[in-house]
Amino acid sequence: MDYQVELVARAFYDAEYEDCLWDAEAEAIKQDFREYARNAINLLNEDIGVLLMALEQATAEEHPNRSRAAA
Repeated sequence: MDYQVELVARAFYDAEYEDCLWDAEAEAIKQDFREYARNAINLLNEDIGVLLMALEQATAEEHPNRSRAAA
């Protein structure tokens, strides 16, 4: 579940801040986006699988050298 939360949080962050880098962001901001992600995952419940597959694919295409564990 942590990987899912991180993936959705990064997607929300990237949508909000196109010119900023998640890895350089303050931990407090990351925690806010992780909370948004948890809420979205809970709301989507069963439908989250399709969203997560799309996010994983998009992340892999953007960062082909980054492993899943680093996300």
